[in-house]
Amino acid sequence: MEIKEAILRFLEYSELDRNLSLKTVRMYGYYLHFFQDWLLKSQNKKDFSVEDIDDNIIRNFRLYLSHQYKNKFKGALKRQTQNYFLVALRSFFRYLIKQKVNTISPEMIELGKQRDRQIKHLEVDQLSRLFKAVDTTDIMGIRDRAILETLFSTGLRVSEMVALNREHVNIESGEFGVVGKGGKARVVFLTKKAKEWLRKYFGMRNDPYKPLFIRYSGPKADDGLTDEKKRLSVRSVERMIEKYRKKAGILFHIGPHTLRHSYATDLLHEGADIRSVQLLLGHKNIATTQIYTHITDAKLREVHEKYHSGNR
Repeated sequence: MEIKEAILRFLEYSELDRNLSLKTVRMYGYYLHFFQDWLLKSQNKKDFSVEDIDDNIIRNFRLYLSHQYKNKFKGALKRQTQNYFLVALRSFFRYLIKQKVNTISPEMIELGKQRDRQIKHLEVDQLSRLFKAVDTTDIMGIRDRAILETLFSTGLRVSEMVALNREHVNIESGEFGVVGKGGKARVVFLTKKAKEWLRKYFGMRNDPYKPLFIRYSGPKADDGLTDEKKRLSVRSVERMIEKYRKKAGILFHIGPHTLRHSYATDLLHEGADIRSVQLLLGHKNIATTQIYTHITDAKLREVHEKYHSGNR
């Protein structure tokens, strides 16, 4: 089977049979077409049989990603980004083998070892300064405070939050369902503060738009706005948090995901077990949640100091 046809079939299979999200299918398409373009150029061919792809070709591709390729906006690829290409190739070859195509085994494609991830989170005083940096004298400020409180309260990914409509959020019960990565559903919970600021925000809304958070700049209602055109974007939330970071005097860059990290860190610090945090974050694998070992490690030190006889 030629690689162009194979990639097309794999993407169709991912969408129709595996029911992956369109975003995931698009990312698979990006990584695999990147590999295809590199392969055809390196072999000086217009197409290439997937049966002829061997470990030497894969190794050369990895060397290209690691040493030669430079993104025109971000420069050299980080090891984690290089692994995204390899993960896509693994899935691709796993599909081909399932289709009885004689090609390289996905187990032959080893992921590059990464250093332990260092995550950024906000301490209690930094969170307080960030929240207080918001001027809540108008509806935009109240919306922004509600956004910050919601992100920290629920641990939502920013893409999950901006996709919500008002009808999705039950302020009275303080809990609601959300569908995250890979169509995985979970329940998230609102703190008392988050419920308070959402009530204030909803109380000031007299518009007909469905989105939970809407924008107040750009085209006006007379321009024929729809719910989706009025919906606040991920990029707008990122810019908003950056603005308040500067006002709060926080010296390192933060974004919406920093509040998700802070949410998980806060739960673990207060005694939550890592399995519960995994479920609350919507992580498929607990290994993903274990990036927060900076908290569990600190608690282990407390256990050692409290219970080891040598410390008495």
